[in-house]
Amino acid sequence: MTAKSRTTSILLTAIVAILAVVYLFPILWLLLSSFKPGSELFSYPLKFFPDEITFGNYEYAWATMEFTKYVMNTLMVTVATTFLTVLASASCGYALAKYNYKWLSVFFLCILTTTMLPTEVIMNPTFTVIQKLGLYDSLWGLIIPSINTATGIFMFRQFFQTVPDDLLEAARIDGANEGKIFFGLMLPIAKPIIITLSIFSFQWRWNDYVWPLLVISDPNKYTVQVALRSIVGADNIDWVLLLSASVISILPMVLLFTVFQRYIMDTGASSGLKD
Repeated sequence: MTAKSRTTSILLTAIVAILAVVYLFPILWLLLSSFKPGSELFSYPLKFFPDEITFGNYEYAWATMEFTKYVMNTLMVTVATTFLTVLASASCGYALAKYNYKWLSVFFLCILTTTMLPTEVIMNPTFTVIQKLGLYDSLWGLIIPSINTATGIFMFRQFFQTVPDDLLEAARIDGANEGKIFFGLMLPIAKPIIITLSIFSFQWRWNDYVWPLLVISDPNKYTVQVALRSIVGADNIDWVLLLSASVISILPMVLLFTVFQRYIMDTGASSGLKD
């Protein structure tokens, strides 16, 4: 390695390290502050590490927030939406990638154009439809509008296009119908995309705030994010409760990513084919 290359490598490593610190600092501050007693949160001068570590904040948050109820509501919405999103996106992406109809190209173009629209633009008509269907103040009012996503359809379409048509033809020659090809062949091959989209969908729905705030009015049906917002009052904020509850709310996402990160975008589309 030349001196110039070594210098460039050192500079790039330093820049990446600085960016990592910049991104991690607010998260570490949130995490460490959640272990501080209320008297230390606004002490001057501010301290990064707590003088006295306390776990009582989490017990207080869990008991005060009724987290079990809110977590169950959020899990119901998140798991159901993620399952239906993956199934709908995979079937649509498969049709767009492997069926040769001219109108499918137009349909795909229409799907892509929806990514150019701000969420706020379609929120009003979507809310009207949900209200007309009698799904207002219902968890299904959160699930149904979130099933179809252009991102998921695009991901599956691009992946299925890399699967050789010879693999499908061999399955048809063996007598497999389209349903068996899709569920028995294409979905197992697309496991990396399924896991990737599942993580994205889980994150989107778990962190969703605006749509649940509009659709849900019953406090017993609040999701975690809406419940967290209810902590912030007009006159005061219980910072001990807000900080510890916020840390609890991000733990499922951290656990999900830690378990499944090795599967993200790992590809095995050519498995089962001879060289």
